[in-house]
Amino acid sequence: MGGTAAGGHRTAELGRRRHRRRDLHATSGLRTARGLRAGPRLGATRNLRPARNRHPARGRGTGAAGGTARAGRGSAASREAGGDQAPSEPGETPIERYLPNVDLLFPEGTLDLKVSRLVNKVLFEGEVRYAFVSGDITAFLRYRHYGYNRTTQIEVFDDISFGRLQSLSNQFNRTRGANLFLEWPRSYSFRLFTLGEIDRISSSSESLPSTNTTDTFVRVGAQLGTPGDSRTQSIVGDSRAYFPSIFTAVREIGPGQFGFTSALTYGFPVGDFDYVRLEAQALKRFEITDRTFIVGTLHLGSFLYNQLSKPFALDVQQRYSIPLADFFNIGGADNLKGLSNNLIGTQELHNTWEFFTPWFLGQHHTVLHLDWQSWYWILYAGAGTIGFTSRTYTDLSAYIPDAGIGFEASVQLWRYRFFLSSILARPLNGSNHIEARLSVRTYH
Repeated sequence: MGGTAAGGHRTAELGRRRHRRRDLHATSGLRTARGLRAGPRLGATRNLRPARNRHPARGRGTGAAGGTARAGRGSAASREAGGDQAPSEPGETPIERYLPNVDLLFPEGTLDLKVSRLVNKVLFEGEVRYAFVSGDITAFLRYRHYGYNRTTQIEVFDDISFGRLQSLSNQFNRTRGANLFLEWPRSYSFRLFTLGEIDRISSSSESLPSTNTTDTFVRVGAQLGTPGDSRTQSIVGDSRAYFPSIFTAVREIGPGQFGFTSALTYGFPVGDFDYVRLEAQALKRFEITDRTFIVGTLHLGSFLYNQLSKPFALDVQQRYSIPLADFFNIGGADNLKGLSNNLIGTQELHNTWEFFTPWFLGQHHTVLHLDWQSWYWILYAGAGTIGFTSRTYTDLSAYIPDAGIGFEASVQLWRYRFFLSSILARPLNGSNHIEARLSVRTYH
């Protein structure tokens, strides 16, 4: 009987163990089921990534950075929940999560690499830009916090430039600085900005010994409309961080939309420069048909106040108490495209028009192992003037017209999507010089 009792106790204990195991299996199954239900919902945020990262730039990034982090967490959660990734949505590897945004611009040969990571509400970002033709190199480190009522960014940078005139000389400028950038979104279409910056500038030339100067300034600005426009973001923020775009369509301008941005900069005389700088730009999209449209821009730049620190200097830009990087430029990829970028001044005005007509949209054509999804043909025309006095605006003979033809296409390769932009443009004032430009911008 003792053996029978012992056997009964053992049988009861085994039964209790089996019940506990069934309870544990049921609980883990419930957790797995919950994970399976949550996985696709979290992983689906990756579908928003191409739209968010279409503009890597640079001045804003709330949606892009925040969405990337959420997508990364969704992928990890789905893998832990039971590996329920759909075949069309493979799991994102750590390498893919840290893929940089890569931008190229020719003929300057400029390469821009940017890596960013969002931790909670804080974005950490590193950026390196190198121009193979001129040898210019710039490095940025950014800390950006996204609050409910305000976005705060702290940036440090080191910039080495070998002259905007691109002459064969040993002159260079090295600028090391730090800035604090604040943004207050008052509504979806209206924002206020403030930027405070301190720069230490080291200059060297063949005729002068190395000199060190300090530029301390405060900038206040406002932006109406076009929240994803990186060009106007550079007007109110750090202009060095802006990577030029050839055409305006990359700015996410919807049908009939209008945008206006202005900024006023005051260079404190506590440093070595004393000036007041005004910059503003307006843009408007006009619908022609359901598939064709025109984008017009008007840009104004003026130094309302500056001092002639060296009135007898041979180089005109050295006569003014203005940092070389702050002079206005009328040529280049995002200004008058038929002019080179060596025309600078203190007073500038230019107007551009871009007519977009599609070749194909929302399709998939495989050429050269690339998936071509859209293609716009673009007709371009512009005119502008630049100088060092206010009479520049009223001298009609000083205005330079230009025109050109180009295209902009959307291409995909692996997880990368590209904007390919190209144009052939020339001035219409008797010059036979043709500017050929190509831009490659990525988002993934």
